[in-house]
Amino acid sequence: MPRLPRLNLIDIPQHIVQVGHNNLPCFFDDEDYQFYLDSLRNAADQYRVDVHAYVLLPNMIQIIATPRVPEGIPSMMQSLGRRYVQFINHRYRRSGTLWAGRYKSSLIDSDAYLLTCYRYVESRPIYLGLADSMADYAWSSFQHHANLALSTVIKDHRLYMALGDTAAARADAYRELFRYRFDRRLLEYIAETIKLGQILGGDVFKDKIEQISNQRVRPLKRGRPRKSAEKKSVAKPAVKGHDKSSSGNQAVKTLCDASNESATDKHTTTLETGV
Repeated sequence: MPRLPRLNLIDIPQHIVQVGHNNLPCFFDDEDYQFYLDSLRNAADQYRVDVHAYVLLPNMIQIIATPRVPEGIPSMMQSLGRRYVQFINHRYRRSGTLWAGRYKSSLIDSDAYLLTCYRYVESRPIYLGLADSMADYAWSSFQHHANLALSTVIKDHRLYMALGDTAAARADAYRELFRYRFDRRLLEYIAETIKLGQILGGDVFKDKIEQISNQRVRPLKRGRPRKSAEKKSVAKPAVKGHDKSSSGNQAVKTLCDASNESATDKHTTTLETGV
């Protein structure tokens, strides 16, 4: 299936994922994690991107962010990737690539899915067995949202701020969101949108994005295109013993309307390990 164009629209949040080359580790000790976070903060400030949530995993990063200027996120990710790879290669005396190609991203319908994406990103360490609780994992934004430790990387989204009038009230309301486990279908849906570069949102949101970007955001239907014209009439062959001059030598129409198969394949694929 052809990749849809990657959209970068001002004030529309994105879910960003970047995976290590061949799923190999990208972080090797605490200093690496801290250097990446410091670089993320600097790049986000430089290119005017608001980072709302993140998790750094041994072989992957996931970020929820909103660009405030055109091309803010591509510029941030390019600068961040280059700076971090140089740091790792120098520190460990290695060379070559660190990431598995370009990052993947998906626009988010914030009113419907933003806080769900927060939960998705920050719960990754639990699903991967890296920590017993999200509060124990130092390299995600959960501690910030749960009012356990302030992050200088995070700029809170209006929907998080609407959870309460004080930091404590917002943290209590946010922790309540984690009381129930994710529905498996929702997990797969979020993972699939990232893998395929699709939009996380309903038809109304997708219509809005198509109008803003003047680009198609839905994948094309699979299969052969529908035939738009009938085949030309074919002359009926003469039958032996009949009068060739009779008016029975008529044309026979052959209708070739193709069936309109509109069923859409449903994918249940998930991303690389850990997504």
